[in-house]
Amino acid sequence: TMGCWILNESLSIILVLSWLGVNLYLFIDTFYWYEEEESFLYTRVILGSTLAWARASAVCLNFNCMLILLPISRNLISFVRGISTCCRGPWRRQLDKNLKFHKLVAYGIAVNATIHVVAHFWNLQRYHWSQSAHAEGLPAALSKLGNAPNESYLNPIRTFYTNTVTELLKTIAGVTGLIIALALILIMTSSTEFIRQVSYELFWYTHHVFVIFFISLAIHGAGRIVRGQTPESQRLHNVTFCRDHYAQWQQVAQCPRPQFSGKEPSAWKWVLGPVVLYACERIIRFWRFQQEVVITKVVSHPSGVLELHMRKRDFKMAPGQYILIQCPSISWLEWHPFTLTSAPQEDFFSVHIRVAGDWTEALCKAFGAEGQAPKELWSLPRLAVDGPFGTALTDVFHYPVSVCIAAGIGVTPFASLLKSIWYKCESQTPLKLSKVYFYWICRDPKAFEWFADLLLSLETLMSERGKAHFLSYHIFLTGWDENQAVHIALHWDESTDVITGLKQKTFYGRPNWSNEFRQMAYAHPSSGIGVFFCGPKALSKTLQRMCCLYSSADPKGVHFYYNKESF
Repeated sequence: TMGCWILNESLSIILVLSWLGVNLYLFIDTFYWYEEEESFLYTRVILGSTLAWARASAVCLNFNCMLILLPISRNLISFVRGISTCCRGPWRRQLDKNLKFHKLVAYGIAVNATIHVVAHFWNLQRYHWSQSAHAEGLPAALSKLGNAPNESYLNPIRTFYTNTVTELLKTIAGVTGLIIALALILIMTSSTEFIRQVSYELFWYTHHVFVIFFISLAIHGAGRIVRGQTPESQRLHNVTFCRDHYAQWQQVAQCPRPQFSGKEPSAWKWVLGPVVLYACERIIRFWRFQQEVVITKVVSHPSGVLELHMRKRDFKMAPGQYILIQCPSISWLEWHPFTLTSAPQEDFFSVHIRVAGDWTEALCKAFGAEGQAPKELWSLPRLAVDGPFGTALTDVFHYPVSVCIAAGIGVTPFASLLKSIWYKCESQTPLKLSKVYFYWICRDPKAFEWFADLLLSLETLMSERGKAHFLSYHIFLTGWDENQAVHIALHWDESTDVITGLKQKTFYGRPNWSNEFRQMAYAHPSSGIGVFFCGPKALSKTLQRMCCLYSSADPKGVHFYYNKESF
């Protein structure tokens, strides 16, 4: 199993190791440069190796800040996904892990920012100590530079009696450094899974502090706190000789007083390209915000789910894609992702929205859901739509056999797929896909009655077309009370299921995935089987393990290819 996992995840491992390798190279290369560079020799006399720690972590911080915006540039990813020459098979699956890479880079930023802050804390203490009465020798002589007219200084702390924190906050580097640290803490803490589940709006708003973070990062080095000897001073001042004769500076011809200057800021050079790309992303979103979205139908399901049918000029979609929706009357800033539940063959596009936070609750109320009187279409609030954007599910039709597994609300992405299959079967469109296994695990099917209706219409069509074997679906109910159990037992012998109304009976409890995968491997001994999942992480790990366990070591045997839906 481990060997198979390594084989299937080899590209992910290569990409992660490449990222780690670049970080290590940048850190080690920068560290040794500052440890050996002659222009910073006098700076190292005061600061020691913490100078190299601060600068090396700063370069890695810039590198990761350059990468952090790329995985969340949806239009860029959609463009790359559409380039068939570089995005086939396993490479395409790497694009579906964009959010994982975004989080990985964020951890890299957090680690390097911590090293940078701690190193500069020690640098400040060393600067401060070298101004004390106890400081002797070359560090004391270097710290006194700048007291006389026309002298440049090396030590930014000018007297021992200065409060270092107060002095630091008087500088551009100190103020922007504090802002960067606070912004990073806000972004990281609000990104935890607990906060996202409790209040997505809090996560969304605090995450946009990244604008302040990047502005502060770009001007952070403008204060030029880290100072080194100027090139002209190096030519006139023989460091190798003069460092041991600091008492004779200005008295010996080859030892004039050394001159220092701050290092030119470079962070903006690292992040300029990605920031411009992301700015283009926001411009595209603003342009789409201006486009008119016509709401053609509103359905309030008794299960508390709001269904919206919409039209938009030149809107083209594929099964499994998602859109971002904004409602200006609720919030001018928030965009929320929703999976498309319509098929490309329909003359509208639709989403199903369940209340799962303040924003969705406000939207459902604005559109007359939750038992309110239905509103006229002309009186409904305006919506803006960005997208559609691709996900892993768009590859379902590329496999001869596909396994679709949904847990709870994770069933939504598969609505579009099943509808598309319905239309393709109705129009007799030839398909590479010859078999679909669909698994749905839910606690309460009443919460998704609209989806059971879709399955019923699909089941009917397949029977009429003589393709009942094409779709094999299995519904597992994991939650029921005593009254439901009695009712199920009394009506078990009826031709249709008592819960869903479908011919296929509902299973009670959780599926035995080992048995399910074994049977699929036996039924398709020489096929490539795409496994598509939308649901919780724990089940995702189980399914990924099953894909590895039941994939054949023989290249001509059965192979399961795992794809997880995320947006």
